[in-house]
This record gives sequence, structure tokens and C-alpha cells, in this order.
Amino acid sequence: MGKVDILKLIKERRSVRKFQDKEVPMQTIKNSLEAARWAPSGLNNQPWRFMVKSKQEKDKLAQYTKFGQVVKEADKLILVFLDKKSSYNYQKDLMAIGACIQNMLLYVHSLGLGTCWLGEILNQAKEISRELQLPSQLEFVAAIALGVPAGEVKLTGRRLLKDLTLV
Repeated sequence: MGKVDILKLIKERRSVRKFQDKEVPMQTIKNSLEAARWAPSGLNNQPWRFMVKSKQEKDKLAQYTKFGQVVKEADKLILVFLDKKSSYNYQKDLMAIGACIQNMLLYVHSLGLGTCWLGEILNQAKEISRELQLPSQLEFVAAIALGVPAGEVKLTGRRLLKDLTLV
């Protein structure tokens, strides 16, 4: 296996909000979920659950966010849930799900594909749970738009490390 410059990959990953009208193979989606499930979690409880939506299913969910165009343009929408039955500490489990999502985002980026971790859609979490007829043990915590990027993705900067490090 060749050496992977993971720091370079991390630094180059950005949110993609415009996608080409191209299909992402389901095997790629399965592999991204495989990357996600290997994230660390407290007591190895793996509290995440996933749902993949495409075409009309995905477009129906676009109405629940002011960024609906991102959802519509993406080939797939991956919904991420906290399984309350697997949860032992809410805060730790949400952090584990964040790690799980980051694994997914980095894997997808490594393939030259794009993602956008949508946050504003959580304002409508109850409505989405009703729409999807979810069991009460599943709490909607994230939506990831995924597809083939359209155009160049703008690389943005970050604050200096010295400004983020407490002494």
C-alpha cells in the first residue's frame, strides 16, 4: 500500500454545494459507510445509523432546508441518526458520530467526489422524522449531500494554530 498524505487530504477537503448530474455508484456509497463505521466510539457502542436517499426520496427532503438546491443537485443524501438504544452518553455519542461523519467525508474526498455536511436542516428534525416515519429511538443528527463536484471547489483558509491553542 502506497503512502497516503492524510494531512494534505484533510487540508484540501471542502464542502461542495454544486454537483454534476452524474450518478455515484452504490458500491462507492457502501464504501463510504464502511469508512464511517470504523470511527471510534465510547465503549465501542457504534451509535450511528444511516439511511441513503436518492432521486425523488432525496428531493422530497429538500423542502426541509433553505439549502434545498444542494440536496436536489447531489446524487445521494446520506442521513445519519443517533440510535438512542445504543447510546450510553449523549454528548460522547454525538462526538463519535462527528468522527464517523469525518471518516466518510475524507473517504469520499479521497475519491475526487464531493460532500456537504448540512446543518441547517436539523431545524426541521421533527418534521423529517415524521416524514420518514422513523421509530422514536432514532434521532436525526446529520445530512450529507454527496455527488460529483461541478467546477472548482474554493480552498478557504483557517485560523492560525497559535490563535486556537490555549497556553
